[in-house]
Amino acid sequence: MTHLNSITGHTKTVALIGTPVEHSMSPAMHTASFEYLGLDYIYLAYNVRPEELEDAVRGLKALGFAGYNVTMPHKTFVGQYLDELSPAAELMGAVNTVVIKDGKTIGHNTDGAGFMRNVQENDLDIIGKKITVVGAGGAGSAIYTQAALDGVSEIDIYNTKDTFFDRAAKHIKEISDKTGCKMRLIDLADKDSLRLSVAESVLFVNATRVGMGDLENESVLSAEDMAEGLAVADTVYDPPITKLLRDADKKGLKTLPGLGMLLWQASIGEQIWTGKEMPTDFIEEKFF
Repeated sequence: MTHLNSITGHTKTVALIGTPVEHSMSPAMHTASFEYLGLDYIYLAYNVRPEELEDAVRGLKALGFAGYNVTMPHKTFVGQYLDELSPAAELMGAVNTVVIKDGKTIGHNTDGAGFMRNVQENDLDIIGKKITVVGAGGAGSAIYTQAALDGVSEIDIYNTKDTFFDRAAKHIKEISDKTGCKMRLIDLADKDSLRLSVAESVLFVNATRVGMGDLENESVLSAEDMAEGLAVADTVYDPPITKLLRDADKKGLKTLPGLGMLLWQASIGEQIWTGKEMPTDFIEEKFF
């Protein structure tokens, strides 16, 4: 059991790397879970800038960490520095969970499975239906890939037309070809297309950082474009209720805050590191 006064040379360390990480609930959440389960582990967060990523990956391995989570902006870049990728992480082109086992770093992605579990827990049926996702980066890639694998029939993905856009379009086509899901990447500047896509969808997902930090008062979708019967999900969990979700709630729409996805992806990740199931009821009651 990992109390602060019982940390020893045997205590195993798990970490979060990314920038920013100061807002993260993961250290408190995972350490509480480890304590509840009687595991001699502790979880810490480290601010790692893009130019430090390769050194951080090598350092965590050299120091004998049990594993780590990867958050923005590193999810689509960290894979090149790892020894192996799980099939899901390779297909998604993004890693959010790394286990260090037998001297090897193995990248996984629990974001997509965590998101889909959260959808299920909220009694929302999206299988065989259309969804709209804004954000083609790490979290967005995991979500639309897992959704396609699980049987969502059509997914429109919107992203700013940056240097990443063409590579993302190619990746999305590969996923579409492998899964049979109808998928397309569209310039986020095309607001008429976004409005029409949302009107045809059962679920809208924000998979960008809009809604947190200096973008806390902004939203990727205007309230006027939220169609009746739409469910609205956010991957941002700090603040717990974003402007996007507030606007949706005011219109009487079903909302899925980012904390739900955080809980379920964390549960899957913890099992990868420790082989034990996170006490999700306890964690939800304590932190949510």
